[in-house]
Amino acid sequence: MPNTADVAEEQLRLIWRATGLPKTGLDQVRLDVGAPTLPTSYQVAAMASAAIAAAGAASAEIWRLRTGESQDVTVNSRHAEAEFKSSTYLGIDGKHDSRLWGPIAGVYRCQDGRWVRVHANYPAHEQGVLDILGCAPRPDAVAAELARWRAQDFEDACGARGLVVFMMRSEDEWSRHGQGAALSQLPLFDIEKIGDAPVEPFPGLPASGGQPLSGLGVLDLTRVIAGPVAGRTLALHGADVLRISAAHLPPDAPELEIDGGRGKVSRFIDLVEPDGRQRLEDLIRHGDVFMQGYRPGAIAAKGFSDERVAELRPGIVTVSISAWGHVGPWRQRRGFDSLVQTASGINHGEAATAGIVDRPKELPCQALDYASGYLLALGAMAGLYKRATEGGSWRVRVALARTAEWLKSMPRTEDGFGVDMPTLDGVSGLLADIPSDYGALRIVRHPAILSRTPARDDLEPMPYPR
Repeated sequence: MPNTADVAEEQLRLIWRATGLPKTGLDQVRLDVGAPTLPTSYQVAAMASAAIAAAGAASAEIWRLRTGESQDVTVNSRHAEAEFKSSTYLGIDGKHDSRLWGPIAGVYRCQDGRWVRVHANYPAHEQGVLDILGCAPRPDAVAAELARWRAQDFEDACGARGLVVFMMRSEDEWSRHGQGAALSQLPLFDIEKIGDAPVEPFPGLPASGGQPLSGLGVLDLTRVIAGPVAGRTLALHGADVLRISAAHLPPDAPELEIDGGRGKVSRFIDLVEPDGRQRLEDLIRHGDVFMQGYRPGAIAAKGFSDERVAELRPGIVTVSISAWGHVGPWRQRRGFDSLVQTASGINHGEAATAGIVDRPKELPCQALDYASGYLLALGAMAGLYKRATEGGSWRVRVALARTAEWLKSMPRTEDGFGVDMPTLDGVSGLLADIPSDYGALRIVRHPAILSRTPARDDLEPMPYPR
């Protein structure tokens, strides 16, 4: 069995090199890696530890640049794994009632024996699938209709309508697919200069000392785990984060809205309306990070391409998350963590290692979402560091499917299923209680422990106006 600690250390160094931040930034980082606690054949514990530690190290490096003070950064792997299930462990007024999945969401076997995964958590996605199948909104009715379809045909039919349904593939099939081939040409994440701007030192710290990102403003136009986790991470390290959605959009599941919203102020802005676009332009002119989770090209069509944002605010760091990346035949398709797992070979690989014949087997957490979220936060902080030392406007891009390639590149283990999924009681020592307008919350504390500037785990989420 590969040593998880060695894998985590190697992956941490790999991520850090990609940021271009000073090599000495890892000198005081310690990974406390024990036996994995999540049942999986993939190196989720190593991925979680490395991604969270890298983001913590970036925060510490910004603090060193601002104050001259170094500090220790410690990440425990068990804590990192719990963080990758933070929305599952979220308690609201003493209740843990996860409602992430729509009634017909799940995997279905098709006529040709192959499987498709249907993601139907939003009403429009659910209705689109039902319209194609012409059946009642029940799993048994969907299963009966899909037994008449070839999996590839159904994936294609759904793709043509912008729906989120994908066929299970093996890793080898994915590598030969056009999107898999396109992703193989991309780095784990992009950090590139997209405009000229003078060197912009970090603002002065408050008299109380503050945190690494104190005085910096983040606009967070993201939903569903990855982007919200990134914005939350920046908030816990001191940034002022404003999350922006539109009132006409269907809300996220309550646990996702709450868990991803900690430390953020919330506002509705409708980019369909001219006054909404003007309001966003005004906010951009005073911001430091612009983070969005629209499909590649979608936000640009509203007038907010990376280049336009950099014109509005020279020196800004634009950060984007997509499902499939900005190149390849699927670059404009919607997608979510569970679907990327299915299409990219992870569900097939997990099932094969577990001895399950053909049926998909999911990872024990939304690992691609959480890892991508921490890579986004890492990239945002790297961009801010570069702005303060080199000048310029910077762009950071992360894709769930590219993060999946990263996970698949790590050595697998055949006996990773020999542990039971941690219970709520089993992680109770990693939780904290905070009040909020949503109710009394129990949350997973931030896993990256910084010796001088600990993350603000007491920050509550502010609801959208209803």
